[in-house]
Amino acid sequence: LTYLITRNVTKTLSVLMVDFSCALKLAMPLSVLSAIREASTHHVTVKGGRFLEAMAEADTIVFDKTGTLTKAQPTVVEVVSFNGEDPDELLRIAACMEEHFPHSMAKAIVDAAKEKNLVHEEIHSKVEYMVAHGISTMIEGKKAVIGSYHFVFEDEKCKIPEGMQGCFDRLSDAYSHLYLAIENVLAAVICIEDPLREEANMVHSLKKAGIRKIVMMTGDSERTASAIAGKVGVDEYYSEVLPEDKARFVEQEKASGRKVVMIGDGINDSPALSAADVGIAVSDGAEIAREIADITIGADNLQEILTLKKISDELMQRIHKNYRLIVGINAGLIVLGVGGILQPTTSALLHNTSTLAISLSSMKNLLPER
Repeated sequence: LTYLITRNVTKTLSVLMVDFSCALKLAMPLSVLSAIREASTHHVTVKGGRFLEAMAEADTIVFDKTGTLTKAQPTVVEVVSFNGEDPDELLRIAACMEEHFPHSMAKAIVDAAKEKNLVHEEIHSKVEYMVAHGISTMIEGKKAVIGSYHFVFEDEKCKIPEGMQGCFDRLSDAYSHLYLAIENVLAAVICIEDPLREEANMVHSLKKAGIRKIVMMTGDSERTASAIAGKVGVDEYYSEVLPEDKARFVEQEKASGRKVVMIGDGINDSPALSAADVGIAVSDGAEIAREIADITIGADNLQEILTLKKISDELMQRIHKNYRLIVGINAGLIVLGVGGILQPTTSALLHNTSTLAISLSSMKNLLPER
């Protein structure tokens, strides 16, 4: 067009010496790679730049409770007997059933039995393990189940022994509960302390960072979930949820136009991690959760989520700033070339110099030094 209008070869060459794609092709990927590198220095592993973009746009975060908001180091506080048997014997049976399964609650029971020197040889038949539900087996010809309230009382239709309802109602809300039933009658409730992380109350900081809705989901009972949600300060919480419930909730939030981040650590979080716009796994969680997740954070500090959000926000601001600079500088060079003010060699020099300057600037850290 310049040649057709001006019939001037020099002005035409000035236009040919300048383009937008060089700087865009260099500066944008460098910005993203630099952000991924910087995130790794904060113990955050990001599998791709699009997940940083999605994190910057996120307005909803869904937390799993156990192992995410809590420290994943639960301990058995008490074994409450409901069938008259010795609590240590009931703990031994529970450890025998739980010893093969990679879950923090199962590990807590096995460790508690080990501390008491309770030998739990395999006295059961083949064990059936239902993810996020519990365990079912036969012990000395009797059916035994252990797991969540939903599994034991609703799925397996187990009953509380006559005269023990008052004791059941007095169970402390401060602990998570695992229920052991033999022959469809509640035998014991194992009270497990799963302490909150010190940084779990960072809800206000996430709100300031642009997150509008923070949700907690757990397989624990309503009473326990309510107590934990009150301490953390989430906007919503859901108790006694199954893996498919978490994934369904994420899909519903996405369908309503929200950008959803799911944070979890267990096998039962995997469907929700996969469904979310950004799935974040805790590094010491289940291997399948880390494999499915888009981002992995260190297990020692949830504040890394806030750092990740800040890096993502700063990255998008840098990309938009770079885009404006690239378009502005190169459009100006084209105008000056067409106007005959700049020679082709000068246009080329200024174009390449600006491309290098913007690219080098894109490699700087996004966050200030600590």
